[in-house]
Amino acid sequence: MESKLLKFSLVCMTGALVLTANPKTAYAYEEGVAGFTYDKISSNSENGSSSITTLASYDIPVPGFADIGIADVETNLLVRSGPGEDKKIVGKLPKNGGCDIIEEDNGNGWTKVSSGKVSGYVKTKYLITGTKASKLALKVGDYIATANSNGLRVRKEPSVNAEVIDQVARGEELIVLEGVVPNYDEEHKKWVKVSLDSDESEEGAVGYVAKEYVDLSYQLKKALSIEELNFGSEVSSVRIRLVSKAKEYLGGRYRWGQNVLGVAVDCSGFTQQIYKKFGYSIPRTSRSQGSSGTRISSSQLKPGDLVFYGNGDHINHVAIFIGNGKIIHASNRRDGIKISNLYYRQPVKFVRYINDR
Repeated sequence: MESKLLKFSLVCMTGALVLTANPKTAYAYEEGVAGFTYDKISSNSENGSSSITTLASYDIPVPGFADIGIADVETNLLVRSGPGEDKKIVGKLPKNGGCDIIEEDNGNGWTKVSSGKVSGYVKTKYLITGTKASKLALKVGDYIATANSNGLRVRKEPSVNAEVIDQVARGEELIVLEGVVPNYDEEHKKWVKVSLDSDESEEGAVGYVAKEYVDLSYQLKKALSIEELNFGSEVSSVRIRLVSKAKEYLGGRYRWGQNVLGVAVDCSGFTQQIYKKFGYSIPRTSRSQGSSGTRISSSQLKPGDLVFYGNGDHINHVAIFIGNGKIIHASNRRDGIKISNLYYRQPVKFVRYINDR
């Protein structure tokens, strides 16, 4: 029997395998054009269901990297300005994060790499390289939909008439759950099924975005520069310490329903346990956390305050504001604990528990 499979054309781009397609006419429905095209392949199944061959099963080198390296650490691999532990830390490459190797180890135990906005040196012993890295990249990466316009509407169903459950800012990334919506007519095949950060299930909040308004790619996690982690303005000691403690867990594992720092947490488990370390007892779920504390406006935000996301009055995700227009949150299974822009999704509420005016 025949099954439809996504056909990929991979082009070079640091940190991402960009999926391109033959030119197609943009659809005038939602905000399109994605890089998936359709191809038919043969597949056999003993029980009548399809058995699809996926990209990860092919033994091929990884386009997108001239010489790929993958961080072989539990949390983050430190990137330094020079080859030595006395050199300044310029960034952090998370577990299974990808990088380009700029200079091979010359015998001193250090390799120069580039990832995201970061370029520097990492300890060679914590870097997977060569064929092993190329094969691993096909297992640890994810298909990502990147919004190519502001206010990308995420809908409950694959239809322009469906309820809008959130809006996403330009440049923000969503995990692709399915490259196309299966078992629908041609109209519905213009949509991509994605996951929004949420503490309501392991998969997150499921929604649909129009292909026309996202760029689809296969990506590994990238390094973050120290500049991206900095505070915006002067804040109290407790806020600085709380945010600094939260950043210690950057790259940590996300798992729905868990709240053990250093092991696995979901979004509200992360905020609850960080606050607990500083003597603050807050509820367990994001919805309960949003219903307690003191509601504030966006202009009153200080590092350490909580930011809530959801659909209207329905809250399903929480993050800690860290200043400079950034948040830190237990995001999803792909990224774990990460830093994002405050408006990567549309916030629905801001709450303060730290009363240090």
